[in-house]
Amino acid sequence: MGRKLPPFAAVRAFEAAARLMSFKDAADELCLSPSAVSHQVRALEEFLDTRLFERRGNAMHLTFTGETYAGRLAGLLDGIDGATREARAGAQPEVLRVLCTPGFAARWMVPRMGGFAHADRLRLRVSVGAPSTDFATNDADVVIHWADAPVPGVMVEPLMSSARYPVVRPDIKARLGIETPADLCRATLMHDETMDMWAEWFELAGHLPPQMPAGPEFPNCELATTAAEQGGGVALAYDMMVRDTVASGRLLRLFDTVTMPFVIYSFACDEARAEEPLIAAFRTWLHAEVAEDARPRTVVSAAE
Repeated sequence: MGRKLPPFAAVRAFEAAARLMSFKDAADELCLSPSAVSHQVRALEEFLDTRLFERRGNAMHLTFTGETYAGRLAGLLDGIDGATREARAGAQPEVLRVLCTPGFAARWMVPRMGGFAHADRLRLRVSVGAPSTDFATNDADVVIHWADAPVPGVMVEPLMSSARYPVVRPDIKARLGIETPADLCRATLMHDETMDMWAEWFELAGHLPPQMPAGPEFPNCELATTAAEQGGGVALAYDMMVRDTVASGRLLRLFDTVTMPFVIYSFACDEARAEEPLIAAFRTWLHAEVAEDARPRTVVSAAE
């Protein structure tokens, strides 16, 4: 015998009206008019040959049959919804959503993305501020964020450590005649609101000026380095973020003096999802790329 099934539109309308106990609210949820919901419910009652709702005064109530039927339908519709989601997920490639800072994306991630085996499934988003590690609201699977402070429920794993040194555009160095750390006192320095370390660097270089040279202040080191690349002055850049830029000649490294290295970026994901295949593969690839980048390179500084 074939199944004797009611019209699905009528079932949806009744289940929503029964769950919300309002034709109007059901209409809003289903993007219908209240009269359309009422019509669908009446059609279902005719199909079943029984009443599902009854009025007591101005209030609407489910009949005993209506209450029983609504309870059964809710579970069945949840099952259809779950099966549909699984089918859609199986039909579409899994996507990895990565949230990070603009500087990390532009200077490090994007040039290397082609080396990730699943790069076609990676969706990169950049944050206008510090990337959020609240995975309930940030619409991300993985976050690459600053430092490595612990976050409850989140796996935070140090990814990249780096020292800092001054960088400048070649034409700016030549114009200012920068040959010693003292020469930086007549240059425009790019300062960093997040962690300005010019005083520490000058002290390590053996020349701490009585007054720090003036220059614009940027919200983070990424913008300060970009400003130096555009000819604004000298930035105290992170080695791991400017190695390729220095190798290309767009920026010159000044002097051999460097600050002590420390963690600048970490990998973060929901603890419960850390071993999911795509997240784990991306994490492994990131660490391998960072390890390769961290290998010593022969870099001749522009000035001693």
